[in-house]
Amino acid sequence: MTHGGPSASGYRVGSELLVRSIPGLPTIEPGADLCALIGSAIEAAGIELVDGDILVVASKVLSRAEGRFVDLGAIEPGDEALTLAKEVDKDPRLVELIVRESLEVSRKATGALIVRHRLGFISANAGIDASNAAPPDADSSTGPWVLTLPTDPDRTAAFLREELSARFNARIAVLITDSWGRPFRRGTVGFALGVSGLPPVWDRRGSFDRHGRELEATESAVADSIAAAADLVAGQADEGRPVTLVRGIVFPCSEEGADALLRDPKQDLYA
Repeated sequence: MTHGGPSASGYRVGSELLVRSIPGLPTIEPGADLCALIGSAIEAAGIELVDGDILVVASKVLSRAEGRFVDLGAIEPGDEALTLAKEVDKDPRLVELIVRESLEVSRKATGALIVRHRLGFISANAGIDASNAAPPDADSSTGPWVLTLPTDPDRTAAFLREELSARFNARIAVLITDSWGRPFRRGTVGFALGVSGLPPVWDRRGSFDRHGRELEATESAVADSIAAAADLVAGQADEGRPVTLVRGIVFPCSEEGADALLRDPKQDLYA
């Protein structure tokens, strides 16, 4: 029996991939034209996009372009945030923002607040980022500043894909990514926050292993795997490499978004 939809067939990954950063992007300011900036950086680097290329874009540049800066000094915590802040020993203003960006609290402990983000995934602190988070016009009388995640990563991924595909006359895919931690594992890895152009999940059920055994449960989170590979090149500190090109994966076209990667909360043993 063959399972799944378009992600059940059409994927092919060879023995090597090209993963390279796109240099030359400036610090992104609110209202920036990301399509124009990314396209110009690709051309300046002498890169010609081809069918099957995947552009991986760090969510922080979207957040900056959307003006998702928040001055914690201007936030008034509510009763829920004040109570939670005492329990987890966090800044009540930050906790208030986490609550606003979340659907529910999943886990809490001293120094840790794990929530189901409004986009559906589980993360620490609703993905709110305090590094390199001040807006260009911030002054010393404001802050501390943080950045919240983009409003609609799938929609932005689709827009970037459409515009850049037309500019370079190539069938490409676009991923919007961030980094997160995982239960029972130290450190963070890249994951796909927005997806356009490729099936986020490669459903291998119904295929066979080398011994002829039919696969019954194997689903590969390809979009997250690509995000993790790109994350190594992009870096998470002062590298300044928010856009990465991944080449060497054959994939079917898909209009699925990142929600295809989400497990049904009723089946989630950890949330």
